[in-house]
Amino acid sequence: MGYKLFLLLEKFLMILPRAFRKSFFKFIGFIAYCFSSRYKKVSYQNLDFAFDGKLSEDEKKDITKYAFKNLALNFLYAMELRHMSKEDLKKKITIENIEAVEKVHNEGRAVIYVTTHYSSWELGGASIGAFIEPIIAVYKKMKNREYEEWLLSARDRFGNISMEKSSVVKALVKNLKNGVGCGLLIDTNINKKEGVIVNFMGKTIRQTSTPAFLARKFNGAIIPVTIRTDDEENYTLMLFDEIKVPHTDDIQSDIQKATQLQADWLSMLITKEPKFWFWLHRRWKNDHPEIYKS
Repeated sequence: MGYKLFLLLEKFLMILPRAFRKSFFKFIGFIAYCFSSRYKKVSYQNLDFAFDGKLSEDEKKDITKYAFKNLALNFLYAMELRHMSKEDLKKKITIENIEAVEKVHNEGRAVIYVTTHYSSWELGGASIGAFIEPIIAVYKKMKNREYEEWLLSARDRFGNISMEKSSVVKALVKNLKNGVGCGLLIDTNINKKEGVIVNFMGKTIRQTSTPAFLARKFNGAIIPVTIRTDDEENYTLMLFDEIKVPHTDDIQSDIQKATQLQADWLSMLITKEPKFWFWLHRRWKNDHPEIYKS
């Protein structure tokens, strides 16, 4: 019943002018900021840890407030993507450094896009499928299966194929061998049995080694990608040059070095414009649980 009411609300919102929809979701973000003391606290804890307590209270407040608003806007874009044409999406997106992908394709290799929860990640993923190439997009299974189906319909609207991470390895390997790219998030908290230890934002943390492993074994190319905006209307999809994986006799060292380079890229991105990252997630909870204690 709740899901049907949600779909009814979606239909109603999509009839209204976009300016109203955007204002509505920004208001939701503001209300969430005002009443979600738990996630405000998580954001402050993350910011204090990542920046060694050097940010002022005003800076932390502004970044945290934007994180709530940005999450609401991502929800808005997921809703709009379900109804958006490719032409509508194209009006919003400028692609930067497409040459990095073209170079890899000219070499006959598949691209492993590494990305992050940064700015409008829902628009970013959809734009790769719409304007560069359809990819296998790996996601973590959600508790609410109806909402999962709703969200995946938005993410896959322009050709991407979403696959749940627990059963995706064989499909990724098969598709990489056939030249089909994939998209992997590198900024989520992972189990201690997964990944390798890297230096991220000046702190040790465990990060997935899957992109480096796949690139090394199957001659794929790791291309970092993210999206940003100045006005929350027009967005730039930023593709970065390939992160090369060494090929020595020491496989683990090769994977370690390439994974660290990905962490360096993400650290640079966040340090430059911290407001765009998703600070509401307890990224360090497994490796540094002490920062989240009361």
